[in-house]
Amino acid sequence: MNLDLEKKSVNAIRVLAADAVQKANSGHPGLPLGAAAMAYELWAHHMNHNPADPNWENRDRFILSGGHGSTLLYSLLHLFGYGLKVEDLADFRQLDSLTPGHPEYGHTTGVEATTGPLGAGMGMAVGMAMAEAHLAAVFNKPDYPVVDHYTYVLGGDGCMMEGISSEAFSLAGTLGLSKLIVLYDSNQISIEGSTDIAFTENVRKRMEAFGFQTLTVEDGNDTAEIGRAIEAAKADTARPSFITVKTQIGYGCPDKQGKASAHGEPLGADNVKALKENLGWESPEPFFVPETVYENYRSLAAEQAKTQKAWEELFASYAKAYPEMKKLWDEYHDGKIAEKLYEDESYWAYEDKPQATRSLSGVMLNRLKAAVPGLIGGAADLAPSTKTYMNDMGDFSKDDYTGRNLHFGVRELAMAAIGNGLALHGLRSFVSTFFVFSDYTKPMARLSALMKLPVTYVFTHDSIGVGEDGPTHEPIEQLAMLRAMPNLNVFRPADATETAAAWYYAATSQDAPTALVLSRQNLPQLAGSGKEALKGGYVLEDSKKEVPDAILIASGSEVSLAVEAKKALAAENIDVRVVSMPSMDVFESQSQEYKDSVLPKQVRARVAVEALSDFGWGKYVGLDGSYVTMHGFGASAPADLLFEKFGFTVENVVKAVKSIL
Repeated sequence: MNLDLEKKSVNAIRVLAADAVQKANSGHPGLPLGAAAMAYELWAHHMNHNPADPNWENRDRFILSGGHGSTLLYSLLHLFGYGLKVEDLADFRQLDSLTPGHPEYGHTTGVEATTGPLGAGMGMAVGMAMAEAHLAAVFNKPDYPVVDHYTYVLGGDGCMMEGISSEAFSLAGTLGLSKLIVLYDSNQISIEGSTDIAFTENVRKRMEAFGFQTLTVEDGNDTAEIGRAIEAAKADTARPSFITVKTQIGYGCPDKQGKASAHGEPLGADNVKALKENLGWESPEPFFVPETVYENYRSLAAEQAKTQKAWEELFASYAKAYPEMKKLWDEYHDGKIAEKLYEDESYWAYEDKPQATRSLSGVMLNRLKAAVPGLIGGAADLAPSTKTYMNDMGDFSKDDYTGRNLHFGVRELAMAAIGNGLALHGLRSFVSTFFVFSDYTKPMARLSALMKLPVTYVFTHDSIGVGEDGPTHEPIEQLAMLRAMPNLNVFRPADATETAAAWYYAATSQDAPTALVLSRQNLPQLAGSGKEALKGGYVLEDSKKEVPDAILIASGSEVSLAVEAKKALAAENIDVRVVSMPSMDVFESQSQEYKDSVLPKQVRARVAVEALSDFGWGKYVGLDGSYVTMHGFGASAPADLLFEKFGFTVENVVKAVKSIL
């Protein structure tokens, strides 16, 4: 290629990024200026992608883990022809624009993951690489490499400081994910100044210890050296690769280059002018790009279209040669395949005996595994306890990527990010740990909700029912936390039918994650439970009167307590309705008419019964109601003693009802 044209093509990224930040008077110009050369080299000469079809199944994935440098990605998407216009760049960080402050999956075409929280993109990239490895192992045949692509992730010093990166990369190295290539934008500058004030470790040695091939590019503007490093990374088929690219933050801007001030604030009009002059840019006009540069990008994009066409021809031949694999491929990619289970009586069947909902969840999971072939997941070293092992589905490992059981190790945060990456790649993922450790998963669950990914979070040991392990292991406030999160559906089922409903809801969700909150202790099967649980809340046992004297509302393990309390109240001529509320979130999505039929407004005597915090129950209990809930942390003792100590008894529920009548 003409070196002058290549230089201009790289500088176009820099100029557009700087202009966008300046126009918004807000943003982070430092990363785009410093990383432009490596981004161009990767996208132009090494990454398979097709702007004409951003959803091509066999495309290489690119995740910008340093999401604050979003104008780098937006400039690439504009120049390569993904649909972003100059007007969109000029609308950076403005209301309803296609160029928000940090990249948002599903909002801007070409964005593979929502990033912003540093390190999150690293974890999601590992999940995508695991998905590629699994799909390749399942579907590829001799002479038919129909799944054959790389996952690239770019992040900086901040990403490498975050613990999630170490968690995720430790697992990636253990698994030998050779299609994962990490580009480390090493400029040694953070918001507070030199990274030396808090970050002096040898990152390369850390990555070597994790099992990565490590490569270093000394000059972040040397595209040829960057290209050689990327090809060396591809050549290693046994290890993931980590490429340290030494860059200068704010490169090209004389007064900002190499300084912390280049990170998170506009360069300033004078400095943007100086940048363009220093780069030899043809025009000082905002968002100007020479036509020759646009032609270069169009030519590169046209070549990528040829790559996809060749793959499509290969896949068509594959489908004819292996029709059974084509059928399985379609099933893997069918997000609605589980809906057939609604009418399948065998899915809903159960033994009429007390069982923990965690155990019932394990039964449901093993019923789902055949119906949903793209279902894949595991636990943070707790599968025997959380009952999240799929029998006869094999273990995903360095030696066998076909396995659908994942072993995340004690890495809850990375596990949740990897779950997102698997889902972003099109698999139906689930992750699991004890409910009290949902705290460790929350940041990535939040990203699941933001991205509308149907990841399933299986949380067990859900209350003081944990017992002897004591307050460190007894979740109290976590349910309120999850219920407060937008676009996350939280189910706390009471028995087998409600557990089946919760898994059905999770497996058929199209645009939201689901959290299943499950008991350690055995619970009775309830005669009144049914598929109405799919509405989030329903009348489990009704009063004899048309208008009940009071309503007991409960979830999970406390529903059976409410049923027993109803019997005791009836003996005193107090006629109550029992409402099971497995999911507040789903209940709130129902019509007002339905909600009023379950919780009629004229009945103001209401008691919430739940062995967790009462936070969030007020909207159902009202000013005249009462609570049988936790008001502090638990204790260490057998579960039955704890339930008695903290007031989860028939006598106390009866007392609570009487107090408001």
